Amino acid sequence: MKTSCFILLMVVLLGRMGYAQQTADSLSIIKGFSIAAPKPDGLSDFIKFIHEELAPRGVNTLILRVDFNYAFKSHPELRDSVTLSKNDVKKLVKACREHGIQIVPQVNLLGHQSWAGDIGNLLRVYPEFDETPWIKMPPEGTYKWPNEDGLYCKSYCPLHPGVHRVVFALVDEIMDVFEAKAFHAGMDEVFYLGEDKCPRCSGRDKSILFANEVQTIRDHLAERGQELWIWGDRLIDGRATGIGMWAASYNDTYRAIDMIPRDVVICDWQYTQDNQTAVYFALKGLRVVTCAWDHPEVAVSQVENLYKSRAISGEQLQGRYYGIAHTVWSGPTPFFKGFYENTPDEDGGKNTPWNTFNVMYEKIAEVEQ
Repeated sequence: MKTSCFILLMVVLLGRMGYAQQTADSLSIIKGFSIAAPKPDGLSDFIKFIHEELAPRGVNTLILRVDFNYAFKSHPELRDSVTLSKNDVKKLVKACREHGIQIVPQVNLLGHQSWAGDIGNLLRVYPEFDETPWIKMPPEGTYKWPNEDGLYCKSYCPLHPGVHRVVFALVDEIMDVFEAKAFHAGMDEVFYLGEDKCPRCSGRDKSILFANEVQTIRDHLAERGQELWIWGDRLIDGRATGIGMWAASYNDTYRAIDMIPRDVVICDWQYTQDNQTAVYFALKGLRVVTCAWDHPEVAVSQVENLYKSRAISGEQLQGRYYGIAHTVWSGPTPFFKGFYENTPDEDGGKNTPWNTFNVMYEKIAEVEQ
């Protein structure tokens, strides 16, 4: 009898311990930092920043914009002129692993295949992948926005039969060298998609084109036990919400939100005001990481709303409020300079990425006390 009671007690206790562990795991929060990968001459400063600034603040996720800043073996023709080596990357991996920081490498897929007047490596080497080859890049130093072509960033054509063979080789190589479990595909600010002059995309529904590309990338990663992260702006109706054409979509891609797999992680960047769009993504069944940049008061509101949403939501919704990340839209060198010198913004104020980074993580620490 005593033996039976003891066994029953152990079963109950183990069950409770398992439930507690499962609950704790499901409620873990992404605390992220997103920035371009360093060049080799800035690697030691970057690793120092990981040890001295990211780790003490409890950052557990580093979204690293790599793009072509790696010595790819699969497609060496796509490398930048100066790149990180495999040995360089392993130093980054080691530094992050010491502090329990996961690296989510990013290579921009679909959109952002050019910037201002400069064509990106993929379309420079493989111009046949260009969704809009009839739109020519402006002469050096003459780019301006807006322009008559609506040229912000070029896209590759998702229906070109050769594009995925190339980009997936890059993705696989970058995931292997970073020993990563999640990949960030970018996919923000895609303005060129389903263009009338494209022989493959003409007349096709832009939402379906976007959703199919998300599905294709997701499925490729899933075959290797990896998950997909993307920026969320193309999944928000910019007109209905009043958010506009940058942090939301004017080109009819927003309906893709009901077509993409539910295991894709959305990085929701709302920089100038807290639109609480994380609620929208969570209600759609998607995990969402809220993203801040250079408005500290917005970042504070986003932190408060993240923790509030997790506190008041039911069990199914709680885990979908997946976390928060600070994003930097420069290379590490200018960010570090501003950070260590506490440089004010152009108006002498505090709307800077480095101040927002500090304020956001101070708020997180306050909320978690």
